[in-house]
Amino acid sequence: MTDTARCPDPRTTVVVITRDRRPELTRTLETLRRLPERPPVIVTDNASSDGTAEAVARDFPEVRLLRPGRNLGAVGRNLAVRHADTPYIAFCDDDTWWEPGALTRAADLLDAHPALAAVTARILVEPSGEEDPVVAELRDSPLAGPDWLPGPALGSFLAAATVIRADAFRAAGGFHPGLWLGGEEELLATDLLRAGHWLAYVPELTVHHAASPVRDSTERRVLGVRNTLWFTWLRRPWPSALRRTLHLARTVPRDAASVRAFAHALAGLPWVLAQRDPVPAVIETRLLALEEARRTSTARRYIG
Repeated sequence: MTDTARCPDPRTTVVVITRDRRPELTRTLETLRRLPERPPVIVTDNASSDGTAEAVARDFPEVRLLRPGRNLGAVGRNLAVRHADTPYIAFCDDDTWWEPGALTRAADLLDAHPALAAVTARILVEPSGEEDPVVAELRDSPLAGPDWLPGPALGSFLAAATVIRADAFRAAGGFHPGLWLGGEEELLATDLLRAGHWLAYVPELTVHHAASPVRDSTERRVLGVRNTLWFTWLRRPWPSALRRTLHLARTVPRDAASVRAFAHALAGLPWVLAQRDPVPAVIETRLLALEEARRTSTARRYIG
């Protein structure tokens, strides 16, 4: 990293959402505290019951703690961004952390390219240090982009490993409250693309991920399938929406969780159709390319 990366950098606020993961969040906040950029940090506590909020208030007085009093899911990030006054936002889960210097480099790239809305980092799984399987999908993105992009053009991003332009995030409406949590990035990314922004994977940026043992993989799958369907019905033209729906119906596991996911999706159909706004052809072409590439992605399988 450059000499600049060793100095405090006021351009980026780190936003973290958390719920009942006090040990993981404590580790993440301790790591963020040691970053050379010394970024401001905002934590939205989604109604934890394990003393998470109290621990943050006691042990990390420099962190701005938001306590909405209920579980907002991904919308907790929207709340945090409303309280941020920096041009860039680095999203961070309570079980991920940014490598020293990465935030400065990300801000430099966003400074240099006004049409670039977000940069997504390489993710290393801890404690092994191996690349997350999704990295191959990011690196081999099928999308073409302008020559000035600092890495492969993306059609979506990973909130736990992305620095985003705050004004672009706000203008796009942030994370949709209807999706709540689980693959919520896809809808926002598509709306950013439609607004004329670009997204890029930048392998020189690094985020570390030590997956929390406190997670319900089955419930995450239910939300992921439901939100994939809702995104598809909200933004894809009907031929693509029907094709993708049928593909999911054929390929998800044949179990109660999948039935529950489709049932939840159908229950939300009235509000989805009321807000339906299909993308123009130029964006649909990109989504088609991404859809084809994801069919073979090991990181996109609905399991658990």
